[in-house]
Amino acid sequence: MAITLSGDHAIPSPPLSARLTTPQVWGIVLLAPYLLVFLAFVVYPVGYGLWLARHPASYVALWHDPIFARAAVNTLIFLLIGINVKMLIALFLSGFFAQQRTWIKWLSVLFILPWAVPSIPTILSVRFMLNPEWGVINQLIFKFTAEDGPNWLNDPSVALGMAIGVHIWKSLPFWTLILMTGRLAISHDLYEAAEVDGASWSQKFRYITWPSMQTLYITCTLLSMIWTLGDFNSVYLLTGGGPADLTHVLATLGIRYLRLDQLSLAMASIVCALPFVLPLVYFMMKRLSR
Repeated sequence: MAITLSGDHAIPSPPLSARLTTPQVWGIVLLAPYLLVFLAFVVYPVGYGLWLARHPASYVALWHDPIFARAAVNTLIFLLIGINVKMLIALFLSGFFAQQRTWIKWLSVLFILPWAVPSIPTILSVRFMLNPEWGVINQLIFKFTAEDGPNWLNDPSVALGMAIGVHIWKSLPFWTLILMTGRLAISHDLYEAAEVDGASWSQKFRYITWPSMQTLYITCTLLSMIWTLGDFNSVYLLTGGGPADLTHVLATLGIRYLRLDQLSLAMASIVCALPFVLPLVYFMMKRLSR
């Protein structure tokens, strides 16, 4: 119980339970389950992972592991190529699907299917198509050229390129829809006035569309970078990190160490991704706060 002084007399302050009103009590009661869930499923797993990765020897071992260095380079390539190509295509496809035509609406339903369908069947189907012996792609190559097709996933550069392509194909519909909503929010009167003035398509995009969508595009790009850093499925389901562990990214490298029963290295490889993630989260939240 706290003590407050009033003149020469000490007056005990009422306990906390007496100072809380009924709505405040109910607010604490209703908030408690969410707080417990947050502590159990967010704070504890993250804290436990950081505790496992606390040994400096783990980071020294990572530094001397050539697979880790290759995974870091692959991650940068994955981000630079995958995100920029994906967002540019989404920007221009958003203008195509924003048109009010019946056949475009039906086409948009087919376009969104790769994103709506779970990753395991879709990405594994691509992997089966690229099989060098009985995959449909090599079967077509043999049918039209009478020659055997290449082993697509046996070359590290080709395999990583295929993984980037799968990532773009899988997530492109989502970002196209987001940018399309940004286009639909632009007043149509601006385009009509520009058309009366004789503006070309490129001038409409440069002076109307892009200034109106620039903030949305940059914010989506930052958010896409955060999600792409954690994209596990595109690489692991397509290549499994092969051949010879040369297509791993930081999101899949931890599984390799877990298979080798190196838990501390697995956690350390995940922690090493934080310097990439935290600045992105900071800049994205800073832009959203505006």
